[in-house]
Amino acid sequence: MGVRQRHAEVRLLPTDFAHRCHDGLPRELGRGLGARCVRQDPEQHPPAPPAGAKGTGRSPAYQSRSGTSVTSRCRPGHESSAGGHYHRGVPETRACLDVDALRAVFATFAGGLAEHRAGINRLNVYPVPDGDTGTNMSLTLTSVMAEVERAGPGTMAELCDALAHGSLMGARGNSGVILSQIIRGMCEVIRAQPVVDAALLARSLDAAAVAAYGAVMRPVEGTILTVIREIAGAAVRAADSGADLLGIATEAVRQGRETLASTPDLLAVLRDAGVVDAGGAGLLLFFDALLTVIDGRPMPEADPTGTDDLPLVTSSNAGDIASLRYEVMYFLHADDSAVAEFKDAWMRIGDSIVVVGGNGLYNCHIHTHDIGAAIEAGIVAGRPSKIRVTDLLDEVEERAWVRDAAAAAPATLAERVTTGVVAVGVGAGVIALFRSLGVHEIVTGGQSMNPSTAELLEAVEGCPADGVVILPNNKNIIPVALQVGAHTTKTVSVVPTRNVAEALASLVDYDPEATVDENATAMARAAAAVVAGEVTQAVRDANSAAGPVHAGDYLGIDSEGIAVISQSVTGASVGLLARLVDGDHEIVTIITGLDATAEQTAEIEAWLEGEHPEVDVEVHHGGQPLYPYYFGVE
Repeated sequence: MGVRQRHAEVRLLPTDFAHRCHDGLPRELGRGLGARCVRQDPEQHPPAPPAGAKGTGRSPAYQSRSGTSVTSRCRPGHESSAGGHYHRGVPETRACLDVDALRAVFATFAGGLAEHRAGINRLNVYPVPDGDTGTNMSLTLTSVMAEVERAGPGTMAELCDALAHGSLMGARGNSGVILSQIIRGMCEVIRAQPVVDAALLARSLDAAAVAAYGAVMRPVEGTILTVIREIAGAAVRAADSGADLLGIATEAVRQGRETLASTPDLLAVLRDAGVVDAGGAGLLLFFDALLTVIDGRPMPEADPTGTDDLPLVTSSNAGDIASLRYEVMYFLHADDSAVAEFKDAWMRIGDSIVVVGGNGLYNCHIHTHDIGAAIEAGIVAGRPSKIRVTDLLDEVEERAWVRDAAAAAPATLAERVTTGVVAVGVGAGVIALFRSLGVHEIVTGGQSMNPSTAELLEAVEGCPADGVVILPNNKNIIPVALQVGAHTTKTVSVVPTRNVAEALASLVDYDPEATVDENATAMARAAAAVVAGEVTQAVRDANSAAGPVHAGDYLGIDSEGIAVISQSVTGASVGLLARLVDGDHEIVTIITGLDATAEQTAEIEAWLEGEHPEVDVEVHHGGQPLYPYYFGVE
């Protein structure tokens, strides 16, 4: 989530690798994310062709030897190369973007995210393997460009529809979901025009900021949201002052860099560690791509070593799926103008609010204590349909889960049922456990592998049922899963499981012949009754509530975050279980990962036998990577 801000020496933020050259400031830059950009004297080093032209552009000096740049006229259907045009060896500057040029901007953005993926992932401050911002943003844009490719050459409206649909269906993780809303906001403004000029670009960025904030019910400043809002404001001001397309793009880069640098002043967790937001850093690559297409300057280069010295910090905001009693979900058929007031009403009564959609149809989700008020808000706004209410806090029956789990190969469950189940997971043993408990479709994913909306939708459509329950099993996958219901005629409910232990517990109460609502209620109740924990190894140094973390330490993680730090996997496991298990518990389930050994597992079992002889212990091989142990306590 951040990169180091250096105050004691003249060194730029990692996102400055290109932006300073774009503004024509320092002659030579430090690496940051790794890029190095050097201004060349045009007399000694004539500018090379831009990306998309023959050869590789390397100089941001874009004037002829007489000091006069060439500006292209804005003629729809005429401009089609990826970078600025050339006139007698001098790059032209675009006055507008036609459909081909806009397509090139997003293709260049996708390429930039792919190239800088590892560097942006390095900005993830959490010290455990997790869904990384760079990977999620890159995969989201990969899906966008795949949709654009399927759509083929077409009008601006057709391109914008492909961009918006591809980003919505391909969004990965929170950063991908917010990025999809930014793209959608821009496209709603642009789609009706044949070209994007300076004024239209500014308006589209303003709409993008509104869409991004509108998708997040409780926006947090100091994130990608702040970056896009401030960029949009700067773009509008520049347009009002008569700036051309290049001027607005240049101002967007300047403002974006300035805002990114200020994010620690807005978010305490960033300020304490001296870091900035990774999502904002990734977003700035879009404006690099915009400048590349406008006048042909090169995209910033990534650091091949990936050895940036980054400070780290952790926060304990994992939360509990049962923090509010009821989960209410429904489709809302309403005029777009009524949605803002609807969101305001929901903000007064609950949390975990997601409202995604548009053009009269929205998929709505809330955790609340007041079911009636949640539904009444929908009636006031329009017409709610497919209402689903899940009680998250009812007492769960005593059970021992996964008793008869077989380590069999996945089997195809083709018989039609009333309600099917889609689960996200990885590891041969975990998949076998899911299959044995009735899961119909399994989407590979989890920590460091967040599936897309399209992948989850494909699994839902593959279920032999008209109703489907999704178990995301990771907090980063929950917002993606919540979008699936709006894109299928099937009734879909998301039980917001955050780990495999909750998922396995929920599946014990799964009844294939019960309705989706009945299953969602029972399964969420079962998941909420589980105390879950996991053990992994730190991949970098960090600070945490449990103390300083060093790369290689073993971490015991509970619902509040890092709880135990140890030099050994058994030490972390025993320390974590000491926090999780008390005299009221009866069952401890241990799911072993790829890196767990029989000796380590035996030590953990022996400790449980000595400290909690009244507890039944069940051990299953999960085969999951990265996490030697998952624990579930009931």
